[in-house]
Amino acid sequence: MTLMRVRRAAQLTLPADVRQALNVTEGDYLEASITPEGVLLKPMSVVQRERAWQRIKEIKAQVVDTQPNPNEDATAEEERIAEEVKAYRRAPKT
Repeated sequence: MTLMRVRRAAQLTLPADVRQALNVTEGDYLEASITPEGVLLKPMSVVQRERAWQRIKEIKAQVVDTQPNPNEDATAEEERIAEEVKAYRRAPKT
């Protein structure tokens, strides 16, 4: 069991073993939930919208559509590509 102390302005410092177990570093976000046993901390991924769209545009520029659909508008094409990128990211890495 790791003991923590509440400091000025209600701040907590996560001990090194807790940070390593959660794989969190400075600047990461944690979601705090109240449970019957106490407080549950879960690492959360916060995406900055502008940076995310920039990355999608970069990835899209690298995608080659071998069978383009001439009837597909640009917005539908971007959404389709975004879904393919999401599926790739969700796929188990080998």
